[in-house]
Amino acid sequence: MAEASSYRQRSDSRRMAFQLLFSIDVNDLPATTLFDGGYYCEDIGLPCEFTRMLFTGTCEHLDNIDSLISDTSIDWRLSRMPLADKAILRLAIFEMLYVDEVPIGVSIDEAVDLAKQYGAQDKSPAFINGVLGKVASRLKEEEDLLKNYPASDIASNIAEGEEA
Repeated sequence: MAEASSYRQRSDSRRMAFQLLFSIDVNDLPATTLFDGGYYCEDIGLPCEFTRMLFTGTCEHLDNIDSLISDTSIDWRLSRMPLADKAILRLAIFEMLYVDEVPIGVSIDEAVDLAKQYGAQDKSPAFINGVLGKVASRLKEEEDLLKNYPASDIASNIAEGEEA
């Protein structure tokens, strides 16, 4: 039972982190304004550490995350993307890239669930799933590359200006 409760708390924390990310875009506010301004997850019984880590980590890596979204979302410029969908993608990609204890499939499933609840359009869940599927494929390719080439070989090839 404790595991199910923990899973639910993490889902709730993701939802809160999504809402914070959405709010900074809607209100055009600096990221710290919302979290430090009294929007506390403890007030509603959530583990604040996970929410804070997701929110602040996403904000810290926003340039890399947005670049990845732009590279993988066909026919959708980031500036024209619905804010809710963009916030969901940002959160999920942060988790996929930087939170090792959460499997990539869980991050994608949680993002699709958020899109079902908060997505800007009926097609938001499919769009979110498609973009995150492409990100997952890229991560898999990079992982396979690292497995097939020892780190020292990759480093020496980079130093010599060659590709692995």
